[in-house]
Amino acid sequence: MSALHLNGNDLTLENLEQVVLQRQPVLMEPDAREQVARAREVVDALVAGDHLAYAITTGVGHLADVRISADQARELQVNLVRSHAVGVGDPLSEAESRAMMLLRANSLAKGFSGVRPVVIDTLCNMLNRGVHPVIPSQGSVGASGDLAPLAHLALVLTGEGEAWFQGQRMSGGAAMKAADIAPIRLEAKEAISLINGTQAMLGVGTLALLEALTLATTADVLGAISLDALQGTDVAFDERIHKARPHAGQMTVARHLRTMLEGSALRERHRDCKRVQDAYSLRCIPQVHGAVLDVLDYVRQIFETEMNSAVDNPLVFVKRPPAGSPRAAREAPVEGDVISGGNFHGQPIAFALDFLAISISALAGISERRIERLVNPALSEGLPPFLSPHAGLNSGFMMPQVTAAALVSENKVLGHPASVDSITTSGNKEDYVSMGMTAALKLRRVIQNVRHVLAIEALAAAQAVDLLAPLKPGKRAQQALGAIRAISPMVTQDRSLAPDIAKVSEVIRQGKLAVVLR
Repeated sequence: MSALHLNGNDLTLENLEQVVLQRQPVLMEPDAREQVARAREVVDALVAGDHLAYAITTGVGHLADVRISADQARELQVNLVRSHAVGVGDPLSEAESRAMMLLRANSLAKGFSGVRPVVIDTLCNMLNRGVHPVIPSQGSVGASGDLAPLAHLALVLTGEGEAWFQGQRMSGGAAMKAADIAPIRLEAKEAISLINGTQAMLGVGTLALLEALTLATTADVLGAISLDALQGTDVAFDERIHKARPHAGQMTVARHLRTMLEGSALRERHRDCKRVQDAYSLRCIPQVHGAVLDVLDYVRQIFETEMNSAVDNPLVFVKRPPAGSPRAAREAPVEGDVISGGNFHGQPIAFALDFLAISISALAGISERRIERLVNPALSEGLPPFLSPHAGLNSGFMMPQVTAAALVSENKVLGHPASVDSITTSGNKEDYVSMGMTAALKLRRVIQNVRHVLAIEALAAAQAVDLLAPLKPGKRAQQALGAIRAISPMVTQDRSLAPDIAKVSEVIRQGKLAVVLR
């Protein structure tokens, strides 16, 4: 697999998936290396001249007025990383740790941070050789970015902290030695460039978004199968209806449903029935699922902008060299400005994370309503009570619907936005924060709950279709049902369905149901 070249400008969600999950190697682009080196010259000149600059020749946060001499610059870097590494709670996953490293390396490669190229090279080597910092998940308020999580990442670059390597948890120094990566000694500006930023909340968020995209397509697949089993009509998915209200997501989902229902013998058996309209959980699938898709598109735009942004503080802006020959331009002293700002603030990401959690919850909410229709004999269009061939002696899918209801209700609590909160930190210098990491961690739980609810719908819909044999749904639905039945046989008498739910949930996570619409 060829390497991905980072330049800080064009990293995509697909690139992140390839590097983080498929282990595509990464390198810094040569032009980016030159820009990074030039910005570093500005920092070196500033330190040599003992000029005043935040976090370079001063302390940080409330201590920004404390002057640091040039001979204390290295000590300041070590102290900053160590003092900020105060995270608690369960560590982020290896995938989330990898996402953080990739996003941090790409942001630094943009050339506004003033670090040496070796800092970025070391992050790339850690990704390529599988050194994954152990990063506690709690401790960030989302400004000045994700300080605590990023400090735990930065510790490993210096040979401290803890890391996973080849499945083993060990000291950061041992992991770097085992991977044959030289730890670095941080120079002026480099600590703040590593720990200022939004890469923890963004790393968790991008991986959640990737799964959310799979869940959205999976929900279309399962919604179509449930509708077919409940003798629903495809009239509501007529293209003319959706062109009259042309939201992009709505039109996409309506097309998915028409595709899923093509060739269905289940549909043909009641095509001439007298029912005019189905319940909302069937008829309004395009409007509900489609609105989720539109949010996912919005969140993707926000995330990809942030993925290619300079988010530390201060930033280094290199002045253009004077006009003249290329040689003269190269030999001219590098000049620039070091400017303090607030690009580390996580508010844009926090809002997007909360919006994603709220929207993706709707997939579980409407799915649970379809599950209820499948199991409730008053609503299931002649299917056996609770989808059991021997109801009474057997409870069938009575309790899976209860589990789905519990998960949907939990999502209502988790859907409360973290981004409406703030708490003052750092001696009132950091007096309005985003709580973006809290939003990201809540989102992870919502994504898991949605996946489990869809797994329950998958099992219930497969059971309903089996009970309607020998009639069959369309070819794509049969393909999806085949993936379900490969790991979970029809329920003919009661058994614990917890293992089935877990296995189908994993099939959904792997995209094996969504693939029928791709």
